[in-house]
Amino acid sequence: MNGNVRSGPEQAPGVALSILMLFAFLGIVFAVAFAGAQVTTSNLESWYAGIAKPELTPADWVFPIVWNFLFLLMGISGWLVWRTAGSLDGAGGVLSIFAAQLMLNFAWSVLFFGLHSPGLAFAEVIILDCAIAATIAGFWRHSRLAAVLLVPYLLWSLFASWLTGAIWLLNG
Repeated sequence: MNGNVRSGPEQAPGVALSILMLFAFLGIVFAVAFAGAQVTTSNLESWYAGIAKPELTPADWVFPIVWNFLFLLMGISGWLVWRTAGSLDGAGGVLSIFAAQLMLNFAWSVLFFGLHSPGLAFAEVIILDCAIAATIAGFWRHSRLAAVLLVPYLLWSLFASWLTGAIWLLNG
């Protein structure tokens, strides 16, 4: 068994379309990553460097490495669901949930780094955690591999939730 579950009569897409869609999914998630990075990097030295952080805060160089890896997994995961379902329509609403969690991911950067509001970012990241969990559950029905690829993202987001909450408390 390959871990994929076909949810309807859709046929698998052709190789050329499949490769094109892989690049489309990767392009979309990395566009979100780029937008978030623009908000983040413009506030690292001017704001983030001066706020109190808990002892378990990773070094600044860790974040881009982890996030780039997670965005790569997100793109592949979304593509696997599309590929297994055979079409965007065949994937049902789960790709909408996937898109929503991407927007929530970006929104966290705006709230935390752009608006300098760890309290709002903490409330928002809890919603993001739920959206990631819902995406994993929805992806499981289409591709177990796609769902599993998102588990590191959920774990990192849960850590980010703790970190955001701790920063909020330390700087409140």
